[in-house]
Amino acid sequence: MKIELKNLHKSFGSKKVLNGVNLTIEPGEITVILGRSGQGKSVMLKHLIGLVAPDEGEILIDGVNIAKLSERELFPYRMRFGMIFQNAGLLQSLTVAQNVSLPLIEVRGTDRSKVMDQVREKLKMVDLEGVEDQAVTTLSGGQRKRVAIARALVQNADCMLFDEPTAGLDPPISQTVDDVILKVNEETKATVIVVTHDLISAFYVGQKIYLLDKGRVVHSGTPEDFRDTDNEVVREFFQRGVTVTEARQASRSRVSGLQKLPGK
Repeated sequence: MKIELKNLHKSFGSKKVLNGVNLTIEPGEITVILGRSGQGKSVMLKHLIGLVAPDEGEILIDGVNIAKLSERELFPYRMRFGMIFQNAGLLQSLTVAQNVSLPLIEVRGTDRSKVMDQVREKLKMVDLEGVEDQAVTTLSGGQRKRVAIARALVQNADCMLFDEPTAGLDPPISQTVDDVILKVNEETKATVIVVTHDLISAFYVGQKIYLLDKGRVVHSGTPEDFRDTDNEVVREFFQRGVTVTEARQASRSRVSGLQKLPGK
């Protein structure tokens, strides 16, 4: 799936959230959207799945401007996306298997007796075999994120959207989630978009990175482009998070990470 945002603007009341965003996301790539809180990252994701309409600009999905589509026309495009929410978004009253199977049963109308093979397959992909009957309340934060990824995977989505996937997780668990993101991309060839302010994660998984500041893209490029730039906004962002050296180590470790994916 190829995604293009052209001159995207969005305000809520007097607050300007997106101020002329332009970016291109190539099919099959892992693209990271970086930025501090309140810079429009999550709002941008909502535009991609049609939950928010722009005030101005275009949202092109494989060349089709979905900003001009009706709710009915949007439906098949929404079905092509899998969304992993920051808090995982699992239903606490359901088991792991029931959560993962929700898109199949509630959206696609698949018979309940025919979903378990797919549920087990996707849980295995995120390295969570044998937890189908567990209550989600018994899972750790990292496990919940992986169940949410499995739920998105069961839709066979063309594009996976990750909203702050490592938020609230300690470093070892964050690493596990990052490795699962790499594995998902490698095995499904899906386009992946990761919204985060976690620089280590961004440089570890990202093939292309966009930095949002004050509602617009202020720098874009590969991890190498970011670590070598003299852009003052990028440098300031580094100072708030990790050093350039740490970013360099994270981007270099991506290759070794691909070799150590779960199940490899």
